[in-house]
Amino acid sequence: MGASHPHNGRGASEPAYHQRIAVDFDYPVHFTRGLFDADNPLLADVLDRRGERRHRAVAYLDAGCVGAHPGLPRRVKAYFAARAPRLELCACEVVSGGEGAKNGWQSVRDVMWTIGQTHLDRQSFVIAVGGGALLDMVGFAASIVHRGLRLVRVPTTTLAQNDAGIGVKNAMDEHGRKNFVGTFAPPFAVLNDATFLPTLSDRDWIGGVAEAFKVALIEDAAFFDVLCERADALRRRDLEAMAACVRRCAILHLEHIRDAGDPFEFGSARPLDFGHWSAHRLETLSRYRLGHGQAVAVGIALDAVYAARKGLLSDAELERILDGLTACGLPIWCDELTVRDERGRLAVLDGLAQFREHLGGRLCVTLPDGIGRKVELHEMDADLIAECIGELHDRAGRRPAAKAAQ
Repeated sequence: MGASHPHNGRGASEPAYHQRIAVDFDYPVHFTRGLFDADNPLLADVLDRRGERRHRAVAYLDAGCVGAHPGLPRRVKAYFAARAPRLELCACEVVSGGEGAKNGWQSVRDVMWTIGQTHLDRQSFVIAVGGGALLDMVGFAASIVHRGLRLVRVPTTTLAQNDAGIGVKNAMDEHGRKNFVGTFAPPFAVLNDATFLPTLSDRDWIGGVAEAFKVALIEDAAFFDVLCERADALRRRDLEAMAACVRRCAILHLEHIRDAGDPFEFGSARPLDFGHWSAHRLETLSRYRLGHGQAVAVGIALDAVYAARKGLLSDAELERILDGLTACGLPIWCDELTVRDERGRLAVLDGLAQFREHLGGRLCVTLPDGIGRKVELHEMDADLIAECIGELHDRAGRRPAAKAAQ
């Protein structure tokens, strides 16, 4: 609390009154199996964790997830019906997931309409079950009705469970840009159910491992070693290996959000966006043929080559990174890296300008400084990036292609 000095003479003003507010957020992130099984009390206990009134909720289920688990809507309804004295399920809707869920506004309007029709209030719950895009769309809608309802996320992909579904952000794609529109709105809870993972496609199964490599490379060298050691098990769809990977990656993300001092990103540094300046642009250039995890893997590979050129990584460290990604079944190359615009300029470089604008006007790119450490750069050399793309193409050509689908 403080006051500014009034101006002297003509145009003098009263001292300003400086308001300062501290708001405490907390939410549990659970790891479970069989969340909607009749004998699993977790969801009911989480909804009732503040010991309030009867809890009203609407549930949104990712159509892709329902396709893999046809009985899911019935199980969700039965779970609530068995706990009718405590819980009321006002609506259970199946909606389209995938990146298309974040493009266009009709899906957001539909969620808002249902919330309005069921007369939910700010102490009611919106439960989103699905991949990261579905969680983003439903979470965004829930955050703007009544200035925010209680959102419970049930991520169903590896990437959503270890990254996209556990943080404090929601976003929509707009203006041809990834996550152009969004809100900061911490969830009421996150419930990670590993039994959703075995039915994922190869692409979605392994995609979340890219985010694990990302956070390991800048924060946890020991975790990077584990990823490399367990690469074969992860690629072969070993559920216990993936569950352990998801949990460790999620905790690293949560610790960073909690401890880095900028959970709502008022500053310009975004360590958890390592590899993402190019990844988001590659996704849009591919018209989302590339999954987010696959684009992040390519972005990590490109930034790792750049870091090596800047003397931040040794040749041996670079080889370990590229070998680790490909051993897991992640790509380190995509043809979109060579796309040029009408001026003959590499189109991926637009990602730097978009990243700078998203950060608040000052470029701040995180690169690995050795394995398990990071450094922030405030400029990137476009000519050097072009050289790195050429080097990455050569290096990718000397390695077996990633076995998981892109």
